[in-house]
Amino acid sequence: MSDHAKGGHGSLKSYLIGFVLSVILTVIPFWVVMGEPLDNKGVAVAIIFILGGAQMLVHIHYFLHVTIKAEQGWQAMSMGLTILLLVIVLSGSIWVMFNLEENMMPAHEQIERVRNLP
Repeated sequence: MSDHAKGGHGSLKSYLIGFVLSVILTVIPFWVVMGEPLDNKGVAVAIIFILGGAQMLVHIHYFLHVTIKAEQGWQAMSMGLTILLLVIVLSGSIWVMFNLEENMMPAHEQIERVRNLP
């Protein structure tokens, strides 16, 4: 019986899998931002958010050992709450970022007016 099934901590293999997945899920968004392979910022943001959400789930599963099993109903509810919070945080972040860009960027006329000040 594995350590996971006994309710103990994960095995070295489990931690290594989680670590490798975390590194991969960090390197790809870093490359998307620093390498600028995409012209569409919306697609880049979507990739970053999807992989960020996946990384949160990897951490919850491999490092916090939260799984969905029938005999552990509290963990299933915990995972459900985690996914709900993940959706709220990601959608709220997208909403805030797009509203900031819209509301904080001065209009072209305002920039020209400031440039022409004495």
